[in-house]
Amino acid sequence: MKKSTVLAQIGYRIFLFFFICQTAVAQPRAASAAETPNAPFELKNGDRVVFVGNSLFENDFQYGYLELALTTRWPDRNVTYRNLGWTGDNVYGVARSTITNPPTGYELLMEHLTKAAPTLVFIGYGGIEAQEGEAGLTNFIDGLAKLLDKVDQLGAKAILLSPIPILSAESAEQMARQNAMLETYASAVARLAAERGKRYIDLFKPMQAISPRAPITDNGIHLNETGYYRLATILEQSLGLGPRHKPATISMAKNTAAATGPAHIRDDADKRVTVAFTLEEPYLPLPPPVDDKGLTDTGPMLKITGLKKGFYTLTADRMTLVTASAKEWEEGVLLNQGGSLIQARELQQMILKKNDLFYFQYRPLNTTYILGFRSYEQGRHVKGLEEQSILIKWLEGQIAVHRTPASRVYQLSLLK
Repeated sequence: MKKSTVLAQIGYRIFLFFFICQTAVAQPRAASAAETPNAPFELKNGDRVVFVGNSLFENDFQYGYLELALTTRWPDRNVTYRNLGWTGDNVYGVARSTITNPPTGYELLMEHLTKAAPTLVFIGYGGIEAQEGEAGLTNFIDGLAKLLDKVDQLGAKAILLSPIPILSAESAEQMARQNAMLETYASAVARLAAERGKRYIDLFKPMQAISPRAPITDNGIHLNETGYYRLATILEQSLGLGPRHKPATISMAKNTAAATGPAHIRDDADKRVTVAFTLEEPYLPLPPPVDDKGLTDTGPMLKITGLKKGFYTLTADRMTLVTASAKEWEEGVLLNQGGSLIQARELQQMILKKNDLFYFQYRPLNTTYILGFRSYEQGRHVKGLEEQSILIKWLEGQIAVHRTPASRVYQLSLLK
């Protein structure tokens, strides 16, 4: 009898110990859902950022600009990303119901979101639902509220994005009607965000304002490379993130040189070099689109005053960056090529490779045969999908190594 009592007490203490541990672990997770929409935005070590929505997110698999923009803003922090965008999807996951029923599309949406284990979710819906007009608005907001409930349940924060505008249609009247409805849905998203204490980012007006300056879509609906570049910069600005680059000025005198801004003069320059310096670059640049229309700002502005008349060439890493006259250097030259840009493009490619692996892991081409009701035929390949996590984790390690700007020495020499 006594032995049983002792065992019971030990069992109770073990239960109590694990209960306390679980509570201690769970509390910080739940606390992370507390949000202050107007507080300065930042990402922290261990954050998992998830993008969930329609083609607005899925199509960025081709470019990786959204993830690249955020990754390079916190190069010293380990933050991982998952893109759950699905073309044609709505807040009820209707486009995801491609296997069998059950699971329903909505159940798959909840499953995908849960498995992603987010700490922050960017939610981009409304473009598909707006096609239902005023009649579908209530259903959309109800579904969006349920999605926010799920995000809260997971202990994550949420940022709501508006839909983007339509930029072409069969007629100007039709385009105006569609955009008016998209604005109505955007306003509804903004109201829900305010009610729930979530951040809201208006994409509609900024994207509409940019559209006359350069083509930002392929078909008036889906963003092209330039569109995603601009979307990434709008996202940064809306989150209160400042400019990526600060101007630098170097003042030349008879035997000395002084620098302001992120530039620092080197004293060990070769005598044949007019001036050598480093630039403390806190962030890598966003690589411009291939078809750049002059909308990008991919590097710092460098001014060098006090130069004698002539043409001067700037090099870094044994690469010629730009040649300009003394007058042009005095007015300022944009450093929009070179090692930092090359490093950023390499990082972008790593992100694209990682996202490709994840894409085919969570939604393989023959899903029905591997994960669906015909998994009795090829279900053995599930293990192969799981093993892709090893490669994904390795690529995330490579991204971590390459996201910090490398130190570079710049040299300015008189062209003879």
